[in-house]
Amino acid sequence: MMNKTIKIIATATAALMMIAGVSACGSDTGGDSDKGRVYYLNLKPEASDQWKALAKEYEKETGIETTVQTAASGTYEQTLKSEIAKDNAPTLFQVAGNVGLARWKKYTADMSDSEPYKQLRDQSTALKGDNGEILGVPFVIESYGLIYNKDLLNKYFQADWSTIKSIDDLVGFKALKTVADEIQEHKDDLGVKGAFTSAGFDSSSDWRFKEQLAGIPLSYELDGVTEQPATIKGTYLPEFKQTFDLYLKDSTVSPTELSAKTGNDATSEFALGEGVFYQNGTWAWNDLQKEGVKADMVGTIPIYMGLPGEEEKGLATGSGDNYWAINNKVSEADQQATKDFLKWVITSDKGKKAMTDDMGFVTPFKSFSDMKSSNPIVQADQEMADAGKQDVSWDGIMFMPSQQWRDGVGSAMLEYVQGTGKWDAVKTAYVDGWASEYESTH
Repeated sequence: MMNKTIKIIATATAALMMIAGVSACGSDTGGDSDKGRVYYLNLKPEASDQWKALAKEYEKETGIETTVQTAASGTYEQTLKSEIAKDNAPTLFQVAGNVGLARWKKYTADMSDSEPYKQLRDQSTALKGDNGEILGVPFVIESYGLIYNKDLLNKYFQADWSTIKSIDDLVGFKALKTVADEIQEHKDDLGVKGAFTSAGFDSSSDWRFKEQLAGIPLSYELDGVTEQPATIKGTYLPEFKQTFDLYLKDSTVSPTELSAKTGNDATSEFALGEGVFYQNGTWAWNDLQKEGVKADMVGTIPIYMGLPGEEEKGLATGSGDNYWAINNKVSEADQQATKDFLKWVITSDKGKKAMTDDMGFVTPFKSFSDMKSSNPIVQADQEMADAGKQDVSWDGIMFMPSQQWRDGVGSAMLEYVQGTGKWDAVKTAYVDGWASEYESTH
C-alpha cells in the first residue's frame, strides 16, 4: 500500500512538473497570460505586412503575445462577427464612425484613459457613447482622389492637339473630360492604353467605386447633416454616372473585361504607364512603391463630377473606417495589454516610423508632430489645403447604412458595366436600398 501511495505521489508530481514545463515554454514563446494578450483585427489589406512586422517587434520587446489578423477585402464586418464570438476574440478592432459604432457598441470599452485619446489633437473627433464615454478613437486621416502620372500628363499638355495646357487648368469635370477624351483619342501618340486604369469589379477593387466614388455625391447631398438619415434622394446621381461613364469609356480595357479586373491590375497598369489616371488614396502609396513608382512621378487631383462648387474643393479626406475600439468582453488584462500596445504604437520611435513611413499614414495625434510623411498623395492634400481648397468630407461614406447597401450598389454597377442592366437599377439600389437597409439596421 505504501509503495502504491508513493507511486501515485511520484506520478502526480511528475505530471505537475510537466505542466509547469509546458507553461514555462509557452511563456517563452507566446507571452504570459497574466500580462494579457493583444489581438488586432486589421481592416486594411495594404497595411497587413506592416502591422504584422510591428506586432512582432512589440512582442519581441515586451514578451506580450501580439497577433494581427487582416480581413480579406470587403469582408471585415463578417470576419469581425465571426472572430468576436470566439474564445480568443480580437482585443482590438475597427469601427466605421458612428454608424459602425452603433453596430458594435456593446463590445466597446471606454478608452478615455488610453494614450490614443489623450494624444488626439482634436478630442471631439472621438466616438462617444450615450453617457459621454470614449468608445472609438480615430488613428488615420486618409485622402483619395485621382492619382496621375506627371510625365504622361505633361506629354499631353505639350502636344499640339491638346486643349488643356497645364495642371492649373485641369479643374472641374468639363476639363477632366476634355483631357481624358483627348488622351483616349491620341493614346498611341502618348504610348498609353487609356486615360484611366481599369475600374475593376473584383472584390479587391470594386470598393473604389461602390463606396468611394459613390461617397462623393453622397457627401454633397448630405452636407450639413449630423446624423444618418433614414432616406436619401440621390440628388447627384447624374453627376456620379457621368464620371463613372468616363472611367469606362476612356479606359485601358473594354468594359467586358472589368468583372475580373483586380486592384493589383489597376496598380500595375498605372506603374507601367499604361493609364494616366488612377482613382485611389493615400493608402495605395505602399503598393505603388512596390511597383517601382517614385514620389516625384505622381500628383493627385480631386475626383471631378460636375458637382456644385467642386472647383474650390480638394481631395476627399477623413478617418473613414479607421477608428480603434477595444473589446470590453475580453479580460481586464487583455484590455490593459491592448492599451499598452496602442501607447507604444503612437509614442515609440518604431511605432511612429512604421505608421508614417511604412504604412504611409497621416495620424491625428500630437505625438506625431515631429513626423513628416513622404507620401506624395498626403503632400498633395496638404498643398491643396494650403491653397485654400476645402476637403470633401467623408460623410457620404460614414453614413452608408451597411455593407449590404454597398454591395447592392456595386452589383447594379457591375450589371450596368456588362450591359446586362440599366443605370436605373443603380438608382434603385442607391436610393431604395438605402431606405431598406436603414430600416433593417435600426
